[in-house]
Amino acid sequence: METATALIESWRSELADNRRRSRHTVRAYITTAERFCAFLTDHLGQAVTASDLAALKQADIRSYLAFRRASGLTTNSAARELSAIRGFLKFALRTENGEAPALPRIKGPKVKKGVPRPAAPDDILAMAEDIAANASEDWIGARDWAVLLLLYGSGLRISEALDLTADILPLSDTIRVTGKRGKTRVVPLLGEVRDAIMHYLDLCPHPESPELPLFRGKRGGALSANIVRRVVQQARTKLGISDKTTPHALRHSFATHLLAGGADLRSLQELLGHASLSSTQVYTAVDAAHLLDVYENAHPRAGSG
Repeated sequence: METATALIESWRSELADNRRRSRHTVRAYITTAERFCAFLTDHLGQAVTASDLAALKQADIRSYLAFRRASGLTTNSAARELSAIRGFLKFALRTENGEAPALPRIKGPKVKKGVPRPAAPDDILAMAEDIAANASEDWIGARDWAVLLLLYGSGLRISEALDLTADILPLSDTIRVTGKRGKTRVVPLLGEVRDAIMHYLDLCPHPESPELPLFRGKRGGALSANIVRRVVQQARTKLGISDKTTPHALRHSFATHLLAGGADLRSLQELLGHASLSSTQVYTAVDAAHLLDVYENAHPRAGSG
């Protein structure tokens, strides 16, 4: 019977090599798995094996969450940690034919809804990770991961991403997108986004064709925007992320974070495909509010009078 240590190493390889997750994501998920298994070793009084993981009850996982909360873990972080544990258990206990096991049913901690603001990059990645980890099939998880990274990494509208066809292949540093009123623009394609799309295409069971949608539904048709919205809603609720974090909000976050990084409004207008500069100028107000929030929470002298 495999030990917890061996299972965690296999999980590390799965995340890094097969799912091509970032080093930051791999480190966070592995740290959670190691902490969880160390707790179980003390909790059960013996070295943990796959059979112990398969026999876990709701009470065991609740005990772990209580232990973590007692050490100062916030409600939102506890929700994310529970999601990471589910992903690890789903991988560790899957059957030889790859089917996911039935895990103990446990509700995550109740989280308070945050005030509307641009989603933090860590929140976006955590949400995308949760969606990918809980997909019914590996290729669907890879697809959803690629779509969400594309929305945030390139600032696309959901309709623009789902209207892409395989005609954009092979991928380069940019892609041409058709937006509202048939207007086309060129947007950047970050290396991590490009890798995510190629990983999805490697796993996708449906054949590619220049005239067919790049992102396919389960039966091979075009992926529906409603499906993307639904999985995003489920993940953000589970992780305690603001209900304002919709697929379209990832585009807003892309714009706000670029503006905070020094991008000028005219360049941002081109990247977003806005017909007029006035549409882009709304981000100056959003960004000011976001930066004030960061200042109030992070600067050592903020609020000291």
